[in-house]
Amino acid sequence: MAIDPAVIGTVLPGTDLLIDRSRLRLFAKATGATDPVYTDIAAARAAGYPDLPVPPTFLCALHNEQPDPLSWIAELGVDLSRVLHGEQSFEYKSMAFAGQYLTARSRITDVYQKKGGALEFLTRATTVTGPDGRTVAELTDIAIIRHEEQR
Repeated sequence: MAIDPAVIGTVLPGTDLLIDRSRLRLFAKATGATDPVYTDIAAARAAGYPDLPVPPTFLCALHNEQPDPLSWIAELGVDLSRVLHGEQSFEYKSMAFAGQYLTARSRITDVYQKKGGALEFLTRATTVTGPDGRTVAELTDIAIIRHEEQR
C-alpha cells in the first residue's frame, strides 16, 4: 500500500536529550574515533573546547532516544519488516558539547516511488538545536519501503 503524499509536512514527536560525557565516550569508542578530544576532557580543553565535543554522526542517535524510534513509519501503516535504511546526511551549523541539552524536531518532507512502485522512499528532515536555540545541525534521512512486486 502506497503512503499517501498528504503526510508530507507532518510534524513528528521531538526529542530532548542531555548530552553527557559517558554517552559521548561510548559513542567515540563504538565508532573507532581515536582523537582524544572525544574522550578526554583535558585534551578537549587543550584544543579550545569547553567540554567534550559531540562527534560527527552522533546526532543520528537522537532519533533512537524515543521509546519506539520507528513509530513514525509504523503509524503510516508500513510493515516495518519491509523497511530499509536508505541514506542520511548531516549539515552542521555549530558545535555541541557535553553538558548541553539538544532538541531534535522532525517532519516528513517527501514521499516518492521508484521501480513502478516496488520501492517507496520516505524522507524525514530534522533540525537539532542547542540550549540557546541556535541550530546545531540539519539532518536528513530516507527510509525505503519494499513493496511486493506487482504482477
